[in-house]
Amino acid sequence: MSTWDSRRRPVPGPPGVPVDLAAMFRNLCRSSPWKWQTLRFEYWDQAFASAPAPGAPFVRAWLRRPGALRLESPDGRVLHSTTGINDSRDGIYVSATRKSWLLPPHLVTPVYDDAGLVRRRPEAAYGEPGFGNARFSAALDPVELAGNAPVPIEFPGTNALDIRDTRFAEHEGRPVLEAAATPNPAYRPGDPAAPLCLPGRSLLRVDTGTGVCVSSQSLEQETEEYGHWIRILAVDEYMLDDLFLAESMNLTDVRRHISWDIPAKA
Repeated sequence: MSTWDSRRRPVPGPPGVPVDLAAMFRNLCRSSPWKWQTLRFEYWDQAFASAPAPGAPFVRAWLRRPGALRLESPDGRVLHSTTGINDSRDGIYVSATRKSWLLPPHLVTPVYDDAGLVRRRPEAAYGEPGFGNARFSAALDPVELAGNAPVPIEFPGTNALDIRDTRFAEHEGRPVLEAAATPNPAYRPGDPAAPLCLPGRSLLRVDTGTGVCVSSQSLEQETEEYGHWIRILAVDEYMLDDLFLAESMNLTDVRRHISWDIPAKA
């Protein structure tokens, strides 16, 4: 058993009780929906061994759950911005399927382990906004690496990944849990065309403060450039609706004096 300190690093439990880092890694992969509401980050859609290469293309992102996303190029050009984030749902929509009535994850309570990580996820309206390919949204909530709940230990290979060499490390100045992993037949990525983990061995890093998969890299020679890299810049910043609209609402800055032009007397 273990708890976490202020730097999101493990505090060992009672002497003689081993910490199962593989189980901790899986529970961390299930925890993202309950660890943050807004995230500002930079995203590279390719793998790097230690840090992004100078000049490698990336996007800057602002994300507010649920469903609000803004993306900019490095020079500040808007590439994507969600619209209609406050649209209402009509009667036909809300009565169409049972899924329409599911609550956002942060409004339901999961089963936690002793370290405060999610051991079992409840039914909820999961899903992160995406851009480019599905690996972008999967990295923000990497539950595909673990599944929604632990599997029976008496059935080998039923975990999504075979996790080895798990250790604590740092990524862009933030503590992460790093592991070398190999997919099992039970691995079911959200999008088979863009999985977080390819066949063969991959190196994965999950941020301990947010549960976001901040790095993935295939360790197989023929696919070593496959993966992604995320640099987290801020967590749970306040983000106005105006940030995610294609057209600014041109809100009045109440701190600014509004002048009134009074015509002179004739």
